[in-house]
Amino acid sequence: MMKKVRRIFGITICIATLAGCGAKNDKQTVSLQEKEAVQEQTTLSWYINFSWFPSSWGENVVSKAITEKTGVDIEFVVPSGDENEKLNSLMNSDSLPDLLTLGWWEDEIGEMIRSDMVYALDELADTYDAYFWQVTDEEVINWYTSEDGHLYQYPNSAYTIEDYEEYGTIGSNETFLVRKDIYEAIGSPDMTTPEGFTEAVRKAQEMFPTVDGEELIPIGAHEFTQEGCDSFDTYLFDFLAVPYMDENGNAYDRYTDESFLVWLKTFRNLREQGCLKDEVFLDTRSQMEEKLAKGRYFCMLYQRTDMADQQKLLYADNPEHIYIAIDGPRNLAGDDYQLSGTGINGWTVTLISKNCKHPEKAIQLMSYLLSEEGQLMTWYGVEGVTWEYDENGKPKMYLEIEELLNTNRTEYDRLYGADSCYWMLQNNAMAAKWQGTMPEPLGQLQEWTFDYTVYTAQYDVMFAAGTTENEIHTKVKKLWGATLPRLLVAESDEAFDQIMEEFVEERENLGFSQLQKASAAQMHEKLQRLGLEEEE
Repeated sequence: MMKKVRRIFGITICIATLAGCGAKNDKQTVSLQEKEAVQEQTTLSWYINFSWFPSSWGENVVSKAITEKTGVDIEFVVPSGDENEKLNSLMNSDSLPDLLTLGWWEDEIGEMIRSDMVYALDELADTYDAYFWQVTDEEVINWYTSEDGHLYQYPNSAYTIEDYEEYGTIGSNETFLVRKDIYEAIGSPDMTTPEGFTEAVRKAQEMFPTVDGEELIPIGAHEFTQEGCDSFDTYLFDFLAVPYMDENGNAYDRYTDESFLVWLKTFRNLREQGCLKDEVFLDTRSQMEEKLAKGRYFCMLYQRTDMADQQKLLYADNPEHIYIAIDGPRNLAGDDYQLSGTGINGWTVTLISKNCKHPEKAIQLMSYLLSEEGQLMTWYGVEGVTWEYDENGKPKMYLEIEELLNTNRTEYDRLYGADSCYWMLQNNAMAAKWQGTMPEPLGQLQEWTFDYTVYTAQYDVMFAAGTTENEIHTKVKKLWGATLPRLLVAESDEAFDQIMEEFVEERENLGFSQLQKASAAQMHEKLQRLGLEEEE
């Protein structure tokens, strides 16, 4: 099915003419086979700005093979607690590791670039590795090239609008999940309305107060942070098709949308009835994963990829205990969902620190991982060891390897390390050429999103660190992070309204109107860069 992309003028993307973003077709062409054989092994440190990142290097099949191919060994550096504190500590002490991978939205990226802490990848490629230009996407390069004409970061998981139009298997990670056996036992009810949702949750709790001897948690959610909770803001916005811009091209205030407030009150009422438990506000990701692996949640707005390993464990134990994606909350008009799909920003970006004593090795490693050979390695492993080509010329994982992947992800990573164990430079668009939909028990979760996934990169607003808008944005997000739990635990709907009024007033005092104007300007600029809006 053709992806829903809001093309205003239907023109093809052409952003290579932007300042400092010239085409790289004049770069020297070399093949991977023509690159010099590795003479010495070099160890590079690689910082991953996610405390949950579990992977090690050097023991499994994939990491050993990459080291053999590139001559690079990796020592991962992962924060044990707050990611921002760790990253800022590394920056302040001038001890950044050789490579860094962090979310594209992080303020520290701009600070590192302005403070000359990271190399320009284009200069490293020109000096040490022209192959980089063959394995990178020109549109992505143009998008990420800074105003000074240099490229400092390269993303993973980036999609262009053309990718959405070419492939019918690009899905959002946002899903509404229910435990299959419990949902069917209560009659597979409609949960798209506040009334139907409330009745289903109450019935599930009444019929299944416990599961396998432990208390059922009627409603689950992502971890609450100082900026809110994805389940009760970001994902709920998308399920309710809350717009980013109004009909006049202004930034829309998503937090005061009528449908959004009605649904937050619905969750508040369920909290009052004992269906939204205290632990939902307190649990860390690791605690949620333990409960997911036991199937203790009845329903949740959740990112399907974040529970894939637990889903496989449930499937191996009892296929009836898995989670399935169904239609969840809809807005008051009953509109289709507008679930965010990954865009040209991707998910994370990788940079090379100027502390790196072997930048030539770092850029060559990036080139290898971005190449088709490197992508096959990180997706499937070593040909002849973990996979082979099938009769259609597509890579096919050996059955016994795939079985281990689907039953014991920890052991699979320890022994083999493919299937995006090392996701830092994964290219989902390239993988779409090889892969169809996911096998069960993940396939249904993925396929459910296809009809509702939309391209939203044009609405990804980000303000440079040190600007007034960034300061306002940070304060507003933290204000929301403090307000959301108060709304959900409010004693009454009237108390909810009062808390919301206070939020709106305090937000305005912080400069929200100024932020909205700046957000609209940035969204229009991105729409124009993507060819979705005509320049004035």
